[in-house]
Amino acid sequence: MATTSDIRKGLCINYSNDIYKVVEFLHVKPGKGPAFVRTKLKSVTNGKVVDNTFSAGHKIEEVKVITRKFQYLYEDDNGYHFMNNDDFSQIYLNKEMIENAQFMKAGEEVTIIMRDEDESPLSAEIPATVLLEVTEADPGVKGNTATNALKNATVETGARVMVPLFIEPGDMIKVNTEDGSYLERVK
Repeated sequence: MATTSDIRKGLCINYSNDIYKVVEFLHVKPGKGPAFVRTKLKSVTNGKVVDNTFSAGHKIEEVKVITRKFQYLYEDDNGYHFMNNDDFSQIYLNKEMIENAQFMKAGEEVTIIMRDEDESPLSAEIPATVLLEVTEADPGVKGNTATNALKNATVETGARVMVPLFIEPGDMIKVNTEDGSYLERVK
């Protein structure tokens, strides 16, 4: 059993008969009254996000997890297929288990979080940034642009990203997978 002082980003806990992963947390010690921990929890089974406040010292049941590197192979109607880089076994994950999957491309390495006791997959984490090729870009409109004019672009995975006016099809760009924002052009 863990307590609220053990809460950290990425911790998996049993809560309301489901397994949740801590996405955000904040220890609050008000001037008046007892301390507490405000958390944002994401269900690893269905992707639902809930806000919860734990009082200081509250006991929480931690779920032991392991992480393994897998290579993304392909997507079908129901989900995504991955291959273990060590023993070449394949694993399948539902679409709800992966956040921002529109930025995954075949051959990319992904970290899969598995329950320690039976090695059943809980969720997957894609890298924080990815390099993608721009396949098409809207024409940029020059004129009344004081600063940071952006246009729509489609990358090789089919995702839409807002990019600066100088980006053209064929350019490689670095994209932040958390919010889908353009970071820089890569030579």
